[in-house]
Amino acid sequence: MNLQRLQEWFGVVAYRLTFLRTTTPQDRNYQIWCDRFVRRRLTLGIWLVLSVYLTFATLELGYFLFERDRFNPDWFSTQIVTLVLVVVCAIGFRSKWGRNRSGIALVWLSLAVNLTPILQRTLAGALQPSLLVWPLMFLGQATLIPVRWHLHLISQLMTLTFYFSAWGLGVPATIPLDRLTPFGLVLYLGWTCAICDLSVFLYERVQRSEFMARCQLQEAYDRLSEEQARSERLLLNILPRPIAKRLKEQTRHCAIADSFANAGVLFADIVGFTELSGRISPPELVQLLNEIFSEFDRLADSYGLEKIKTIGDAYMVVSGLPEPRDDFDEAIADMGLEMKQALMQFNTRHQHQFQMRIGIATGPVVAGVIGLKKFIYDLWGDTVNLASRMESHGIPDAIQVTADTYERLKDRYDFRSRGSIEVKGKGSMTTYLLLRKRPSVAPVAISPASHKKNAQE
Repeated sequence: MNLQRLQEWFGVVAYRLTFLRTTTPQDRNYQIWCDRFVRRRLTLGIWLVLSVYLTFATLELGYFLFERDRFNPDWFSTQIVTLVLVVVCAIGFRSKWGRNRSGIALVWLSLAVNLTPILQRTLAGALQPSLLVWPLMFLGQATLIPVRWHLHLISQLMTLTFYFSAWGLGVPATIPLDRLTPFGLVLYLGWTCAICDLSVFLYERVQRSEFMARCQLQEAYDRLSEEQARSERLLLNILPRPIAKRLKEQTRHCAIADSFANAGVLFADIVGFTELSGRISPPELVQLLNEIFSEFDRLADSYGLEKIKTIGDAYMVVSGLPEPRDDFDEAIADMGLEMKQALMQFNTRHQHQFQMRIGIATGPVVAGVIGLKKFIYDLWGDTVNLASRMESHGIPDAIQVTADTYERLKDRYDFRSRGSIEVKGKGSMTTYLLLRKRPSVAPVAISPASHKKNAQE
């Protein structure tokens, strides 16, 4: 148990030192963000270093031209070499090779500024620490790029290691401040690096925690948006889009009822389905009914009609609402013909002999939502009753329509008169059987409103 805890502790330490263990998507996303952050800040740092050294190089050049006694050739050459190294760093950083190596570019930039002066002094035989440039560079790095503290540590150790190694190899060394002893120099540079690295480490911990919190908040928002979209889809499967919108905009619940002067109502009922339910299992019965009604739903969508409901093996659909349309009568007639054709194809696929009675009536209706629970978009009016009677008093495998519907469609469709029949609650009525659409009549075009609704759904 102790060995396992020790291994876990070493794993945590290795993660903190290298940031290479990315076990979760959030860790990987943080590393991607961190790379982008380093690239942006490193670009700014390169421009700052170039600006600073160009300024001092220009100043030295001015001394050379106008005040030769103040010109320092060693300092001028150091600036030129540093500028060249920084430009090389910028070119490599912007290249295809350097796009994913921002850490190398950061260390390179730091060493170009820190090691160039001391390397030149070492070659001249006079080793001297840069007590101004080094702390300024270390603090500037920590301020400008307060992430990846291990990269800061690497650049600092390489700078100090070079200096103390050259000193240990016997290169003559001097300390700019008389009262600063070698041990004091170590403490001064060591505490400067420690303060910089600790500030970067603590800032990165805070930054990483904030990043993870933002990721969790974004994930929660995405889940909420997904659930909201799912709820919206479920609501639109129950209610038409305009009605659902009106219900959501209500500050207090009240019934919705709209009058439509021109609507087409269709009822369809599968003949003999009740008897069939006694011969096959309920799951198989439901599967057959679902396949038939799903095809009817697709037809309703294609014609821009509004499915109202199913009751057992009966199907109800309406045209001309909730968005009025001029061709409501043709649309409902075409829907009935297509439903007959779809049932014939179903029978061919499944070796059944289902037949269907279809009734159609056209005229004024009232449509809306009433009640407090389990909302449903429903229709009321004499046209609805007539359509239901046309179906219940109809003939299997036929589409029965009222005389008003016949008068609307007789120039574009073929009918056969059924004569006068007794209709419950209506008495004697003359009805017609819709046979086919005449070939010279163009098919019904989906209305823009219904097309928009289908596209949104």
